[in-house]
Amino acid sequence: MQKKSMKMTNSELKTFLDEKVELYNNPKFIESDPIQIPHAFSLKEDIEIAGFLSATIAWGNRKMIINNAKKMMDFMGNSPYDFVLNHQDYQLEKLENFVHRTFNGGDMITFIKGLQNIYTNHNGLEAVFSKNIEKDSMQKSISEFKKVFFEINHQNRTQKHISDPLNNSAAKRINMFIRVISVVKILSLTNTIFVAYIINDTIWV
Repeated sequence: MQKKSMKMTNSELKTFLDEKVELYNNPKFIESDPIQIPHAFSLKEDIEIAGFLSATIAWGNRKMIINNAKKMMDFMGNSPYDFVLNHQDYQLEKLENFVHRTFNGGDMITFIKGLQNIYTNHNGLEAVFSKNIEKDSMQKSISEFKKVFFEINHQNRTQKHISDPLNNSAAKRINMFIRVISVVKILSLTNTIFVAYIINDTIWV
C-alpha cells in the first residue's frame, strides 16, 4: 500500500487533494468503477458500509460487481447505515437469495449482523480500524478487525470473505476498502468537498 505523509502544509495538502479530486471525481471514472456505490452517499456511515460491502465482493467481472453491489444497496433501501442499525430479523430473509460468486445470502446476513455489532458496540468501522494501527502497517489492524467482526455467531465458511494478513494473505479487498473508504475525514480545502482517508496522520492512497 502506498502512502503519503500528512506532514505537509495546508497548501501542499490542498494541491494533493485537488489532484485526487480531478482524478476520481470524474463521471467517466466513476461510471465504470465500483467506487460509484459509496460515491452515491453523503453520510459518513453510509459511505463506509457501502464501500465495505462493495469491496467485499470486488472480484470477478467489474460490471457484475457493480450490479451486485447495487442490489446490496437496494436490499437495504439505499440507506445502509439505517438498515444495519435498525433492521428486523424478518427483513433479512430477502437477503437469502443474494449470490455473488462464492459470497451468498447467508454470508451477507452475517455481514449485516457483524456491521450492526461494530456500529452498536464498537463505535463504527473507523474506530475499529484505528485501534490497532502500527506505524507503517495496517496488518495488525486488519487482523484485529476480523476478530471483532466475527465475534458474533457465524458460519465458519463466512470467515473466508475477510482475509487476515497475519496469516500470509494479501488481504487485497480489505486493503482496497481502507485506501478508498475507511476512516473518513471530510476536508473542505478544495472547491469540491473531498473525502480523504487519514489513518494515524498518514494519507493512504
